[in-house]
Amino acid sequence: MSLVVTGTGGNLGRLVVENLLARGVDPRRIVAGTRDVGGLSALAEQGVDVRRIDFDDAASLTAGFAGAEKVLIVSGTDFGRRVEQHVGAARAARDAGAALVAYTSAPYADTTDLLLAAEHRGTEEGIRELGVPFTFLRNGWYFENYTSQIPVYLETGVIVGSAGEGRISGAARSDYAEAAAAVLAGEGHEGAVYELGGDTSFTLPELAEQVATHSGRPVVYRDVTQAELEAVLTGAGVPAPVAAVLADADRAISAGRLLITTGDLARLIGHPTAPLATAVSAATAVSAATAVSAAAAVSAATTVSAATVSAATSAAS
Repeated sequence: MSLVVTGTGGNLGRLVVENLLARGVDPRRIVAGTRDVGGLSALAEQGVDVRRIDFDDAASLTAGFAGAEKVLIVSGTDFGRRVEQHVGAARAARDAGAALVAYTSAPYADTTDLLLAAEHRGTEEGIRELGVPFTFLRNGWYFENYTSQIPVYLETGVIVGSAGEGRISGAARSDYAEAAAAVLAGEGHEGAVYELGGDTSFTLPELAEQVATHSGRPVVYRDVTQAELEAVLTGAGVPAPVAAVLADADRAISAGRLLITTGDLARLIGHPTAPLATAVSAATAVSAATAVSAAAAVSAATTVSAATVSAATSAAS
């Protein structure tokens, strides 16, 4: 019986597979699912069973989940279609005889007013209705949402957002991946709903301080209204629906929706979560050696705190 991970062509899914290997799981027991199997040759060379799994291809789901004991559905990025895709994948896993379906969701998905969580809530409801044993991994914000933007923060000297002094229980993508691997490789997680976030929280002004400290260059946080942030985004060419979701994410931060104090993440991985300072230090070191292009500098002026929709969710691959 195998442990199946979908979305392994993306960052999170690949990290989960790598963590399973690091835990000593037999690579022949691991199935790495992706739309494009050609990109996973390194995993295949390690003995991992690489299969084509496409949420829009029922035949690939049947073949991909064959022999599955546990399945991790890493949420996708086809916004507007994700409930149908995720629940369809969970149904296929159930029909293949999987004893557990784990799903990467969003913080407090069943109660939050965060727009980005709507499809996660719908997915969770659909999985519950299937009657298959489940585990919901409600991943909080990734450090990478912000550290990936450090070059433009340094170029402009400002982080723009509408999150005010709202606190974010962010964590490294690698910690979220380790938690998912712990669920797949472990036992006793049926029916569990884990609210996952870092041990310590931070505000965007504190993020700006960290970037300034580790880069040695001035970086400040500039707070604007939600409407102003949305206007900045649309003015930069972001489609209006996406701009609304991004601006709403900062509203949710200001309202405390991304403050997670359960300690679930540290308990699952068995050690303290990585601190923001470590992530910022590593990212600024890389940025110091990387020149920002003129085009990037122009777009940097409109960079906002919630970097991208895909990175802002655990789907982020």
